[in-house]
Amino acid sequence: MAAISQYLTLGLAGETFGISIRNVREILDMRPISRLPHAPHFLLGMIDVRGSGYPIVDLRLKLDLPSVPPTDATRIIILDVPIEDRIVGVGFVADCVFEVTDIDESTTEPVPSVGGRWQSDYIARIGRKGEKFIIIFDLARLMSDAEMPAVRQGEMEAASVVS
Repeated sequence: MAAISQYLTLGLAGETFGISIRNVREILDMRPISRLPHAPHFLLGMIDVRGSGYPIVDLRLKLDLPSVPPTDATRIIILDVPIEDRIVGVGFVADCVFEVTDIDESTTEPVPSVGGRWQSDYIARIGRKGEKFIIIFDLARLMSDAEMPAVRQGEMEAASVVS
Protein backbone atom coordinates (compact mmCIF):
# COMPACT_ATOMS: atom_id res chain seq x y z
CA MET A 1 0.00 0.00 0.00
CA ALA A 2 1.35 3.42 -0.98
CA ALA A 3 2.09 6.03 1.68
CA ILE A 4 -0.23 9.01 1.31
CA SER A 5 0.76 12.31 2.95
CA GLN A 6 -1.23 15.51 3.26
CA TYR A 7 0.19 18.86 2.14
CA LEU A 8 -1.09 22.40 2.34
CA THR A 9 -0.71 23.73 -1.19
CA LEU A 10 0.06 27.39 -1.76
CA GLY A 11 0.74 29.64 -4.69
CA LEU A 12 3.91 31.63 -5.08
CA ALA A 13 4.97 33.40 -8.29
CA GLY A 14 2.71 31.22 -10.40
CA GLU A 15 4.06 27.95 -8.97
CA THR A 16 2.37 25.50 -6.59
CA PHE A 17 4.27 24.60 -3.43
CA GLY A 18 3.46 22.13 -0.68
CA ILE A 19 4.09 22.15 3.06
CA SER A 20 3.43 19.07 5.17
CA ILE A 21 0.17 19.60 7.02
CA ARG A 22 1.94 18.31 10.17
CA ASN A 23 3.84 21.61 10.30
CA VAL A 24 0.85 23.92 9.77
CA ARG A 25 -0.65 25.64 12.84
CA GLU A 26 -3.04 28.03 11.15
CA ILE A 27 -3.67 30.25 8.14
CA LEU A 28 -4.30 33.98 8.60
CA ASP A 29 -5.39 36.83 6.38
CA MET A 30 -2.63 39.34 5.71
CA ARG A 31 -2.29 41.90 8.50
CA PRO A 32 0.07 44.70 9.52
CA ILE A 33 3.56 43.45 10.38
CA SER A 34 5.79 45.23 12.91
CA ARG A 35 9.24 45.75 11.39
CA LEU A 36 12.40 44.58 13.13
CA PRO A 37 15.52 46.75 12.82
CA HIS A 38 18.55 45.10 11.18
CA ALA A 39 16.54 42.00 10.22
CA PRO A 40 17.53 39.96 7.15
CA HIS A 41 15.85 41.15 3.94
CA PHE A 42 13.39 38.21 3.87
CA LEU A 43 12.23 38.74 7.48
CA LEU A 44 9.37 41.23 7.26
CA GLY A 45 8.96 41.60 11.03
CA MET A 46 6.68 40.22 13.74
CA ILE A 47 2.97 39.75 14.29
CA ASP A 48 1.00 38.98 17.43
CA VAL A 49 -1.33 35.98 17.37
CA ARG A 50 -3.34 35.60 20.58
CA GLY A 51 -0.50 36.93 22.73
CA SER A 52 2.39 35.12 21.02
CA GLY A 53 4.86 36.82 18.68
CA TYR A 54 5.79 35.20 15.37
CA PRO A 55 8.54 36.26 12.95
CA ILE A 56 7.15 36.63 9.43
CA VAL A 57 9.16 35.48 6.40
CA ASP A 58 8.36 36.66 2.88
CA LEU A 59 8.71 33.42 0.92
CA ARG A 60 9.24 35.33 -2.32
CA LEU A 61 12.28 37.12 -0.91
CA LYS A 62 13.59 33.98 0.78
CA LEU A 63 13.49 32.24 -2.61
CA ASP A 64 15.08 35.22 -4.42
CA LEU A 65 11.86 36.02 -6.27
CA PRO A 66 10.64 39.60 -6.75
CA SER A 67 8.49 41.03 -3.99
CA VAL A 68 4.89 41.99 -4.81
CA PRO A 69 2.32 43.98 -2.85
CA PRO A 70 -0.22 41.94 -0.86
CA THR A 71 -3.59 41.17 -2.46
CA ASP A 72 -6.89 39.95 -1.01
CA ALA A 73 -5.60 36.40 -1.58
CA THR A 74 -2.28 36.89 0.31
CA ARG A 75 -2.06 34.72 3.42
CA ILE A 76 0.24 34.24 6.40
CA ILE A 77 0.78 30.57 7.19
CA ILE A 78 1.86 29.96 10.79
CA LEU A 79 4.11 26.91 10.92
CA ASP A 80 6.06 24.79 13.37
CA VAL A 81 9.50 24.88 11.75
CA PRO A 82 12.49 22.77 12.82
CA ILE A 83 15.39 25.17 13.42
CA GLU A 84 18.55 23.59 14.80
CA ASP A 85 17.39 21.35 17.67
CA ARG A 86 14.00 22.93 18.40
CA ILE A 87 10.61 23.67 16.84
CA VAL A 88 9.94 27.37 16.27
CA GLY A 89 6.72 29.11 15.29
CA VAL A 90 7.28 31.09 12.08
CA GLY A 91 4.87 32.76 9.66
CA PHE A 92 5.34 32.50 5.91
CA VAL A 93 3.72 34.97 3.53
CA ALA A 94 2.32 33.28 0.41
CA ASP A 95 0.55 34.77 -2.60
CA CYS A 96 -2.42 32.47 -1.90
CA VAL A 97 -3.41 29.19 -0.27
CA PHE A 98 -5.17 26.55 -2.38
CA GLU A 99 -6.13 23.49 -0.32
CA VAL A 100 -4.98 20.52 1.70
CA THR A 101 -4.26 17.72 -0.76
CA ASP A 102 -3.15 14.10 -0.58
CA ILE A 103 0.06 13.13 -2.36
CA ASP A 104 1.15 9.56 -2.93
CA GLU A 105 4.75 9.57 -1.68
CA SER A 106 5.69 6.81 -4.15
CA THR A 107 4.96 9.22 -7.03
CA THR A 108 7.24 12.01 -5.77
CA GLU A 109 10.44 12.70 -7.64
CA PRO A 110 13.83 14.15 -6.66
CA VAL A 111 14.50 17.81 -7.40
CA PRO A 112 15.77 18.22 -10.96
CA SER A 113 19.37 19.41 -11.15
CA VAL A 114 18.80 21.56 -14.23
CA GLY A 115 17.78 24.62 -12.21
CA GLY A 116 14.56 26.53 -11.92
CA ARG A 117 13.17 29.80 -10.62
CA TRP A 118 13.35 28.66 -7.00
CA GLN A 119 16.21 27.96 -4.64
CA SER A 120 16.36 24.19 -5.13
CA ASP A 121 18.32 23.76 -1.87
CA TYR A 122 15.01 24.42 -0.09
CA ILE A 123 13.03 21.78 -1.98
CA ALA A 124 12.60 18.23 -0.65
CA ARG A 125 10.80 16.56 -3.56
CA ILE A 126 8.45 17.22 -6.45
CA GLY A 127 4.97 15.75 -6.00
CA ARG A 128 2.15 15.22 -8.43
CA LYS A 129 -1.56 15.75 -8.18
CA GLY A 130 -3.00 14.60 -11.49
CA GLU A 131 -1.06 16.45 -14.17
CA LYS A 132 -0.01 19.24 -11.79
CA PHE A 133 3.40 19.36 -10.09
CA ILE A 134 3.71 20.41 -6.44
CA ILE A 135 7.09 21.63 -5.21
CA ILE A 136 7.46 20.31 -1.65
CA PHE A 137 9.45 22.49 0.74
CA ASP A 138 12.10 21.11 3.08
CA LEU A 139 11.35 23.46 5.99
CA ALA A 140 14.49 22.57 7.94
CA ARG A 141 16.73 23.52 5.00
CA LEU A 142 14.59 26.55 4.12
CA MET A 143 15.10 27.97 7.61
CA SER A 144 18.63 26.66 8.28
CA ASP A 145 20.01 30.02 7.13
CA ALA A 146 22.22 31.39 9.91
CA GLU A 147 20.34 34.72 9.86
CA MET A 148 17.05 33.36 11.19
CA PRO A 149 18.34 31.64 14.36
CA ALA A 150 20.23 34.83 15.23
CA VAL A 151 16.97 36.76 15.17
CA ARG A 152 15.26 34.12 17.32
CA GLN A 153 18.16 34.19 19.80
CA GLY A 154 17.79 37.96 20.14
CA GLU A 155 14.07 37.57 20.80
CA MET A 156 14.72 34.95 23.48
CA GLU A 157 17.28 37.19 25.17
CA ALA A 158 14.82 40.12 25.11
CA ALA A 159 12.08 37.90 26.55
CA SER A 160 14.36 36.74 29.40
CA VAL A 161 15.08 40.36 30.35
CA VAL A 162 11.33 41.11 30.51
CA SER A 163 10.55 37.96 32.55
